Amino acid sequence: MIVLDRGIARLVVHGANLLAMRESRSDRHSQLGAGMLNIIAVCTGNICRSPLAEILLASHLADLDVRLSSAGTRARDGMEVTPETASIALSLGAPKARIERHRARFLTNDVLGSADLGLALSREHRRQIVEMDPTFMRKTFTARELARLLEDISNEELLGAAASAADTSAPSSRFSAMLSVVASRRGTVIPPAAEDDDVIDPYRRSPRTYELSAAQLTASLPAVERLARLAFAL
Repeated sequence: MIVLDRGIARLVVHGANLLAMRESRSDRHSQLGAGMLNIIAVCTGNICRSPLAEILLASHLADLDVRLSSAGTRARDGMEVTPETASIALSLGAPKARIERHRARFLTNDVLGSADLGLALSREHRRQIVEMDPTFMRKTFTARELARLLEDISNEELLGAAASAADTSAPSSRFSAMLSVVASRRGTVIPPAAEDDDVIDPYRRSPRTYELSAAQLTASLPAVERLARLAFAL
């Protein structure tokens, strides 16, 4: 009979669970289809920043096969967006019905799922996503970080990466290849200040802070749209 040290036994069990979780995610990704992109925005309460990102991106990418979702690292399930967020979303042209049906979700492994992009609203959210699943290291960025890193990358370079993807006919594969190029810029393109990669949290703060937060976010979203459209540019 083989007797395992308890510590080793725990590692074996953890490894088996992690493998099963990743296989399950791979199965879900296959079910969604390689032709679909899956993007999840993550903030703290999932009632201000991340739902605004989800709702606006859903409007901007409505013509593409992209699934947008959001969650919060400390969210209380079922909460609606704040009135300030709803007002801002409406002013930016988001459909009222989409805003009203949003309900906050707590971020879990299952919610994170097999997303092609983890769009964090701050460095702390990025850290929490990667701690939850280390495989997200090269496909999780803060919204402002992604925009900053993409500034000096041409469409030609991104399309070149997409052309070398494992499956050049699958938008998700092309998207992943382009994200690898973006991730490779980390450490070479430094923000003036670390907090410049964060979208400020407006919760329970002034209307002016809500406006500043929305401005920081909306300035970053074209970078996500750019990558998504290039992924589908077959």
